[in-house]
Amino acid sequence: MPSDHRLQLLEEQFDASRFTLHWLQSPAEFLDFLGDRKRDLDCLILEETAALPALLDALRDRSILLPAVLLREPDSPSRRDDLPQYHAAELIIPTSALAKSSSAIDLAIANFLQLQPQSSDDLADHGTDASATTSTPPPPSPQRSIAPLPAEPLLQQQHRLSEKLRARLGYLGVYYKREAKNFLRYLPPDEQREFLSRLKEDYREIVLVYFSQESTLNQQIDNLVDKAFFADISVAQIVEIHMSLMEDFSKQLKLEGRSEEILLDYRLTLIDVIAHLCEMYRRSIPREA
Repeated sequence: MPSDHRLQLLEEQFDASRFTLHWLQSPAEFLDFLGDRKRDLDCLILEETAALPALLDALRDRSILLPAVLLREPDSPSRRDDLPQYHAAELIIPTSALAKSSSAIDLAIANFLQLQPQSSDDLADHGTDASATTSTPPPPSPQRSIAPLPAEPLLQQQHRLSEKLRARLGYLGVYYKREAKNFLRYLPPDEQREFLSRLKEDYREIVLVYFSQESTLNQQIDNLVDKAFFADISVAQIVEIHMSLMEDFSKQLKLEGRSEEILLDYRLTLIDVIAHLCEMYRRSIPREA
């Protein structure tokens, strides 16, 4: 970023306990810096200048793939189809939106973790444009010609970044991998019923072994909570599954002439699962929220 006056604006937005900012002004200095530290960095912030196309080509040639936020002047005279593209998950924001740069980094990382290696035929579609963070409507997506992303370096960097986020931010690293299209409420009705049926069966298996010495119990609970978390399942839905299952067991016990009081003990199972799920949601909330 050549513009030193923007550095101060960025520094004002970043929480020093969460971010470490490295500022470099020249492409040569920038590439030299990345050479030794590309594994340590989480996101690039790049100002669109005349030197940026060559810089992005150099990054791709070196298989340096990282989440990226591109700062663009709102009144830039450049034609959009001449502007460079790093990869399809880059986030473009106007320089006037620097006050939202922290949120832009979060979104750029989330986009990057969902990025897939591309073939030449896939590159007609551009990545996310965050001009919508301001009142200015986003312009049409451009058509850019760039080389396909190398699969191995991309997957390695995604894995490395995901592990770093998990270690540093707890479940926030996992949160970045959630996709709204997989949320239960967005699935077709048939898929919703199938998902809830599988979740109920998983919960049933946990109930059946909950008071045993089953060594895999904790893993079973973790697996169920993971499924619920990525599908954005609410605590209320877990309670519904529990009550439905207890009703099934109650009917079976009545047929066998046995007391239903034993079912009260399984309130501990419900509390245990809810506690795990609530903790996952709690730790996944970005600090700004």
